[in-house]
Amino acid sequence: MKVRFAPWRRSYLEKKAEKGCVFCKKEALAEDLVVFEGRLAFVVMNLYPYTSGHLLVVPCRHVSQWEELSAEEKLDILKLLDLSVNVLKEYLKPEGFNIGMNIGAAAGAGIASHLHLHIVPRWFGDTNFMTTLGKIRVIPLDIKIACAEMRGIFRRLAENMD
Repeated sequence: MKVRFAPWRRSYLEKKAEKGCVFCKKEALAEDLVVFEGRLAFVVMNLYPYTSGHLLVVPCRHVSQWEELSAEEKLDILKLLDLSVNVLKEYLKPEGFNIGMNIGAAAGAGIASHLHLHIVPRWFGDTNFMTTLGKIRVIPLDIKIACAEMRGIFRRLAENMD
């Protein structure tokens, strides 16, 4: 049996064991991952990304279903989706995106109780032999540095929204 040590996941497991929703306690999100706050939703860097720059758009209100959101919340989420795509295009220059929601545990939602939208930048060859053979993803982006740099781009581009 192969053993992989991943001590950085301990904080995630401990937080998951705590009562309450990690998204509802956005000030407690690890590594200060919130990169932008809208009126009714916020953008956070995924601590366990599929690729570099994997962002989540999260409504501030704790809801698990799209239809539970108000029209204003849906609009804010879509505005933040648009802003996030533009930030990622400028910052990381991806060749494509996967964008979507896993709603409910059966759909693969890791945090099924709090709806969130995934924005995954993609490049040709971003899943290579490491993913295929080793079942390991290599993320070449330092999350702390990326968050700090993206916050400035979010602020600048948000000024030109609407």
